Amino acid sequence: MEPTKLSSNEKPAVVLQAVPLIEKHKKIYIREVKGWWDSWRWVLVFFTQLLFYGLPWLQWNDRQAVLFHLAERKFYMFGLVLWPQDVFYLALLLIIAAYALFLFTAIAGRLFCGYACPQTVYTEIYMWIENRIEGDRSKRMKLDKAPWDARKISLKLIKHAAWIVIALWSGFTLVAYFTPTSELIQELPFNLSGWELFWTFFYAGFFYMQAGFLREQVCKHMCPYARFQGVMFDPDTLVITYDSERGEPRGAKRKGEDARGLGDCVDCGLCVVVCPTGIDIRKGMQYECIGCGACIDVCDPVMDKIGKPRGLIRYTTETALSKHLSHKEVVAHILRPRIVLYTVILVGIVIASAWSLATRVPLKVDVIRDRSLLAREADDGRIENVYNLKIMNTTEEPKRYALSVEGMEGVEIVGERIVEVRSAENHEVTIVVRVPPESGKKGANTIYFDIKAQNHDKIAVHEKATFLMP
Repeated sequence: MEPTKLSSNEKPAVVLQAVPLIEKHKKIYIREVKGWWDSWRWVLVFFTQLLFYGLPWLQWNDRQAVLFHLAERKFYMFGLVLWPQDVFYLALLLIIAAYALFLFTAIAGRLFCGYACPQTVYTEIYMWIENRIEGDRSKRMKLDKAPWDARKISLKLIKHAAWIVIALWSGFTLVAYFTPTSELIQELPFNLSGWELFWTFFYAGFFYMQAGFLREQVCKHMCPYARFQGVMFDPDTLVITYDSERGEPRGAKRKGEDARGLGDCVDCGLCVVVCPTGIDIRKGMQYECIGCGACIDVCDPVMDKIGKPRGLIRYTTETALSKHLSHKEVVAHILRPRIVLYTVILVGIVIASAWSLATRVPLKVDVIRDRSLLAREADDGRIENVYNLKIMNTTEEPKRYALSVEGMEGVEIVGERIVEVRSAENHEVTIVVRVPPESGKKGANTIYFDIKAQNHDKIAVHEKATFLMP
């Protein structure tokens, strides 16, 4: 049959095709893989979870070693006690974390995402449970396609029950960082406060939803780091890369077979089925790649089977691929100005923060003049002002502080000049200060309070205040 010819006055029909605005989600069935990178990933899983679940149970000086006690407004971190006035150190910690992230990303891509990110770690734990209960990839696919019978229902219930138990325990652990674990244990199960219950179930639900259901969707659509990571890479950043020059064109081959015209890639597709985000690394660098190394672990054994060298998929740089650099040359390119700058700044901030913590005085004093009574004349004719001193003992041992005042001729404290403050306590004391009427000018005069710990000369504070003369 001959094709229909259009006359010169006729125009071809325009065919409109609907394109969905949002791509329909397809569940990813990930195949388990064993290898060097997988082993390191599990090392980080055990390490991070040992810290998270173990720290609330660790004791230090008869208290919880790590506790952010919001009710008492004190942060305990082993031998360190921080108060709300120490929020400066929180800012330093955030700056250090940001610069460390920039440095590691510039050197080796998304290392944090692939090995230490909570989303990756918890997803790895949940997938391990799923594989133990429902079976490997093919069995899980068959189970999901099978009709709902007693076996399928029981397997799903067991899996979700295990997930929920872990999620609830994680929520309880999170709350234990803000309320002492010993108190939480005593309050279980029905005496927990509203906020403790809320955060336990909120975090558990968040954990359960993200690690059990959303998984790669968090990395692809919710995580902002996946979006701006591209501007942090450069041609000398180590990333997981497919060597297309060596691998293309793809085609099946056997060990020892000289398949002329074909590259080393046998087009087995294993690198796709092991990827947590379901991408094909052979299509080039993609923002969904979290740098976990699973594709490397599954590709290297395939290269062994066909007698080809490993490294068809490997950690390398764009420069190394284009210029065929050796391993030593790749390492040499890592020390570039950008990395040196990040490292110098990071080390400088860490040293400055450590020095500040090591030399800080474990005593804080706030001096507030009693504004309800500006100034008054005492029985002996002297002028007096009243002050409220808030003395914070940030050490974990009781202290006795000697109080004195200076700055005006004849100025002195009337009454008790020794204050006892218990360990990690905020103590408030009222102080009466008197001066001779001729020792100061009318209006505001500057004085200084000296608060010194007895038997600890280095623990002292020199605090400025204002004395009003009528």
